[in-house]
Amino acid sequence: MREFAEKEKKFLDLVATTYQLTGSEQNEVIRTLAFRTFRPFMRPDGVALSLGYADGFETRFLAGELSRVDVVDGSLTFIEEGRKQGYANVDFHYALFEEFTTEQRYDYVFANYVMEHVDDVSVLLEMVRGVLKPDGLFFVVVPNARALSRQLAVHMRLLPQLKALTPNDIDHGHRRVYDRCALDRDLEAGGFEAIAQGGLMLKFLADFQMDRLFHDKILGEQHVDGLYKLGLEYPDLAGSLFSVCRSKREAGR
Repeated sequence: MREFAEKEKKFLDLVATTYQLTGSEQNEVIRTLAFRTFRPFMRPDGVALSLGYADGFETRFLAGELSRVDVVDGSLTFIEEGRKQGYANVDFHYALFEEFTTEQRYDYVFANYVMEHVDDVSVLLEMVRGVLKPDGLFFVVVPNARALSRQLAVHMRLLPQLKALTPNDIDHGHRRVYDRCALDRDLEAGGFEAIAQGGLMLKFLADFQMDRLFHDKILGEQHVDGLYKLGLEYPDLAGSLFSVCRSKREAGR
């Protein structure tokens, strides 16, 4: 495990040098929509574990919504950047998600854009179940292999098949691409049951093209709201998939 951990941390620090989310309005919009979806499930007095720091977007949101947040990341680059921000109610932990241990039990665990990154999803989910309170909620977001933009790319012969990794996926350290069936299968195997699920934002073009449409004011707030609602109506075509889960042992309560 130690050899794996050291190798994985080096990989994550390498990914950190290419992981550019800041400045992408498309990425900011879809992550904002994720929290628009999750907010009704959250209480202000809740304590959360957030898996990953990246550009700090999620940490900023959760710090303003919850009483306390722990952030864990296997990239020292990201952890050091987070610590510089001086949050009064956020603690940062340098560790792989798979090796993270704590006596704290959380009301919420957030794994937004995480499951596509990790080496072994089953180990990650085992850790989450171990730190989640019996009545706690597990929030998950992953990119969607069947997004309309990816289906278009296949028909344009830019992608050989829907689950192929794009250069952008590889730069971001992705190891897999999920569709709804694969995501549900992994979550169920990990001991979770979804109490809510769907798609986030119908996405018809690649990220850089969506960014251009936002930059040129072709897409505005009304379009975002409409695309969000279309993603809920047609989750198979959405840019990302979300699940709100609880441990299966709670399903009979």
